[in-house]
Amino acid sequence: MSTYTSALELVRELKQKHGNWENISETDAARMMVQNRFKTGLDIAKYTADIMRQDMEEYDNDTSQYTQSLGAWHGFVAQQTMYANKKYFNTTSKKYIYLSGWMVAALRSEFGPLPDQSMHEKTAVPKLIEEIYTFLRQADAKVLNDYFRELNDAEEAGKDTKEIQAKIENFESHVVPIIADIDAGFGNEEATYLLAKKIIEAGACALQLENQVSDAKQCGHQAGKVTVPHEDYIAKINAIRYAFLELGVENGIIVARTDSEGASLTQKIPVSNEPGDLASKYIDFIEMEEITLDQAHENDSLLKHDGKLVRPVRLANGLYQFREDTNIDRVVLDCVTALENGADLLWIETPTPDIEHIKMMVDRIREEQPKAKLVYNNSPSFNWTLNFRKQVVAKWEKEGYDMSQYNKDDLMSSDYDGTELNTEADKLAKDFQKDAAREAGVFHHLITLPTYHTTALEMHKLVKGYFGEDGMLAYVAGVQRKEIREGVSAVKHQAMAGSDIGDDHKEIFSGDNALKAGGGKNTMDQFK
Repeated sequence: MSTYTSALELVRELKQKHGNWENISETDAARMMVQNRFKTGLDIAKYTADIMRQDMEEYDNDTSQYTQSLGAWHGFVAQQTMYANKKYFNTTSKKYIYLSGWMVAALRSEFGPLPDQSMHEKTAVPKLIEEIYTFLRQADAKVLNDYFRELNDAEEAGKDTKEIQAKIENFESHVVPIIADIDAGFGNEEATYLLAKKIIEAGACALQLENQVSDAKQCGHQAGKVTVPHEDYIAKINAIRYAFLELGVENGIIVARTDSEGASLTQKIPVSNEPGDLASKYIDFIEMEEITLDQAHENDSLLKHDGKLVRPVRLANGLYQFREDTNIDRVVLDCVTALENGADLLWIETPTPDIEHIKMMVDRIREEQPKAKLVYNNSPSFNWTLNFRKQVVAKWEKEGYDMSQYNKDDLMSSDYDGTELNTEADKLAKDFQKDAAREAGVFHHLITLPTYHTTALEMHKLVKGYFGEDGMLAYVAGVQRKEIREGVSAVKHQAMAGSDIGDDHKEIFSGDNALKAGGGKNTMDQFK
């Protein structure tokens, strides 16, 4: 990493070496070098991978040190997420960006809005990662540009500049780790490897891979999920690790996601070479019926299982069905196997946000993998209010409370919004992340689709007022005045988009001949 001081020294050395660089200012060149710390996506991937590894180690020592992220479907969304973290918490530490395949499908596909079924272009994922890091690097450039303007003004006024120089030298980047959802790998293991390389080259240090069949992939919160045998999944984990190593990202992170809790189908039966091997464990979960050879139909697939002739239950579409009540056992085997074969973190897709349920599975996994830890989806597909109200009601019933005032069939009713039930349920929501981190091994909490929902909600609010009786007041009071009161930098949208950076560059390049956008006639001056 170049500091401002080291960059100055480098440019001075280069100017002495090249005799015709008199027009190049050491201070301006050093400033631009510092404002563009990361030259390539691989620089970013290596830097952020080291951050994640350090965060994982700190979590192992102290579960209060969990990490968080919000899903972003545009670079500006990611940029403002990190801007807000700097504003309110003075740091981006332990804060990541999540790249959701669901939002890529719904919002970034050239086919238009699509369901989360791996139908979008796989190239859209690395393109979005590159876009996000372009915006995060621009955030670095903008803030540092403001600092350098402040430094120049102080120097011209003869003021002490130590404090400003310290802000420049100790600047914390807006560039943070991205956990990138690559669905089921978009094809076979070679396809997964090629996609992984593109994603890593774009800057992602953590790739999330699920154990569904690639061409039958479903959203984790929808029905019809079909899982693959462990051997197939391990091959794709290997493909991603080779991609990381080939590109020199030695600390790259693989997040192994299992959808087995909600999946009831498999596409193929793996080959078992000896009793008790991994394939045989997978086969054990498949629903079978004992038959005689005479009972077999023409073209039936038969197995010898536990010394008996059996016919795996096969649906009309050719898929095989797992036995009921095997889902948790499959989750545990999936997770242990993934960690034994190169994965770093686990993702267990669950039907509800229930800490006790998550803990039960993690405890079983940790019997074999003591350092197992989760990336957990705080999904908008959960009705959080309803789920936590149900949990409170169950607790109260167990403790013998009189529940006659509550209709358990209508707990989502707004009639309960101001009640003790709502207060207790909201407390569960508020404490969910820290409790799950402490009790259930959750290292990273993310919300997959927050800005999909916030965009929809805020547009509904604006439209209701703007096209209704409030007219322009809906924007003035509902948006701009709030931006001003909160000190949201984007209220000065010209500067946020880079106009000040561009003006300063023009002056660096052209001197007094520069035609600049800033000045007395720039309406953004109204927001000083």
